[in-house]
Amino acid sequence: MPRITYLGPPGTFTEQATRALAADAPSDWGPGAELVPTDSVAHALAQVRSGAALAAGVPVENSVEGSVSATLDALTVGDPLVAVSEHVLPIRFTVLARKDTALQDVRTIASHPHALAQVRQWINDTLSEPETLIASSTAAAADDVLAERCDAAVVAPVATEYFPGLVPLVTDVADVTDAVTRFLMVTRPGTVPGPTGADRTSVAAVITDDVGALTDLLAELSLRGINLSRIESRPTKDRLGEYRFFLDFDGHVTDARVGDALAGLYRRCTEVRFLGSYPRADGAAASVRPVDSEEAFDRSARWLSDVRAGRLA
Repeated sequence: MPRITYLGPPGTFTEQATRALAADAPSDWGPGAELVPTDSVAHALAQVRSGAALAAGVPVENSVEGSVSATLDALTVGDPLVAVSEHVLPIRFTVLARKDTALQDVRTIASHPHALAQVRQWINDTLSEPETLIASSTAAAADDVLAERCDAAVVAPVATEYFPGLVPLVTDVADVTDAVTRFLMVTRPGTVPGPTGADRTSVAAVITDDVGALTDLLAELSLRGINLSRIESRPTKDRLGEYRFFLDFDGHVTDARVGDALAGLYRRCTEVRFLGSYPRADGAAASVRPVDSEEAFDRSARWLSDVRAGRLA
């Protein structure tokens, strides 16, 4: 039985997303993956690097709170890992409390900081000046309620399966009604999932310390008509002022335009780490200009071959 790790404990959004990612795993992984919680994203990925787990489900970005820096950093330290699929999970919270607690009785409410940030307005509008307490995870907040360290917890809906001693006071809570978090299934490098026409490619690159280096990096994509869907920087931690840029863009590594751009990035940057090409969760097909199509690249390659061989019409 394959083992898939994730940022635990059980009863969190990451477990919920990893369940969905595991359900769509390749058939050659075998039936019934065992989901194994770990205490950090770095530990979950270390289990994959060591071979103790086949894959890991990790959060990469939230539409309200932004990117998950722990995931970005862990993907660039150690042996290479690649994403093979993604899942976008709507983030709606449930508020759990002990059975004898009414909503108006809640004076202390706990959760992970990212969760509290996404229900802050609801708390202010609904509860009477409650004290908010920080927990290491939404599930840990539910444990705090059971231990009577607080009155209520903001949790993922899946937590109700693990805490039968608690009851939902409110469900479907969110300040931003369409908030989502994107998760990746990450494995050791191997066969890249085939192109679907609706794919995303992710890379991490460290640019040179030259004038216009970032512009040159972006030009490798724009000149080939590749849509950049996300860019952000994280310090390399090697020296002050040196940053690693994380890029997500439309297309698959086997697409001629994407392969050409990746080769250009490799020439221009001091470091490029390929983080995977995988189907987009929303199924949105890439918009490709005729000049950047596979046919156009094939025609230009044949023309150049003829030129080099002296076959000029």
